Amino acid sequence: MNAPDPVVWFFLLGVIAGLLRAELRLPPAIYEFLVTILLLAIGIKGGIELARQPLGELLLPILAVAAMGVVLPLLAFPILRLGRLARADAASIAAHYGSVSVGTYAVAAAWLYGRGIPYESWMPVLLVILEIPAIIIGVLLARGLDRHIRWREMGREVLLGKSIVLLFGGLLIGWVVGEAGIAPLKPLFLDLFPGVLALFMLEMGLIAAGQLGALRRSGLFLLGFGTLMPLASGLIGALLGLWLGLSLGGTVLLATLAASASYIAVPAAMRLSVPEANPTLSLTAALGITFPFNILIGIPIYMGIAQWLQT
Repeated sequence: MNAPDPVVWFFLLGVIAGLLRAELRLPPAIYEFLVTILLLAIGIKGGIELARQPLGELLLPILAVAAMGVVLPLLAFPILRLGRLARADAASIAAHYGSVSVGTYAVAAAWLYGRGIPYESWMPVLLVILEIPAIIIGVLLARGLDRHIRWREMGREVLLGKSIVLLFGGLLIGWVVGEAGIAPLKPLFLDLFPGVLALFMLEMGLIAAGQLGALRRSGLFLLGFGTLMPLASGLIGALLGLWLGLSLGGTVLLATLAASASYIAVPAAMRLSVPEANPTLSLTAALGITFPFNILIGIPIYMGIAQWLQT
């Protein structure tokens, strides 16, 4: 059995340090810097490869993944309502689980790279696409077709949010300048990527440890949902990858994207459009349960699912 990847050990260090209440916390400015580098690097790498692809060939995967971003929160919402959560809370959590975790994607990509498993280089395009539909569905689930929804403000919050701007901006830069043009920046955005990801995971471990108190207050339902929903969503993503004819690595990444839950873009959008939703519930489920589950257990499971489907 392979030992856990170094980034997983950094995550575990953060969790243990957080549980022990150690004097360990990255300064906010450093954390923001790491997130910026991480998002730009993922976008740039995808953009470089996107320049090598006929755009017409990506239309079907883009539409299919956008549709998945609509279906997943619609599946999650009635399950959450069965758990007797308020409508606004169920809609908010469903939106988190229909969207995507950039950190989980980065770990999955590093996991595949460490095992020499190739995948479609344009997968970051799907990462950007999957950020958006679930937010719209989440607001509609909470509000219905309410004419008082502030669509313009929500659209601005979503499309001009940090994660979308940096991911899409990185994609555009990589696509325009290509591999040769990005060479002077390679040491920062590409060579240092594993180290940046490790430090990011350290901070994620600290944050995840801080959510465990809320988990005790929220009961077993969120624990069950936060572990079982990713498995169901991961299977859907793997089946979609099989249907799209993706490689083994691409299918694993799409399953991981489907199984992940947002903790950057969606919380900001829900805070604006569904302010009555309790953000503690959403972050506890997404960051305190599902993120560790995917990092420690989920990715190998999605690998097994993808291998089983492609045999």
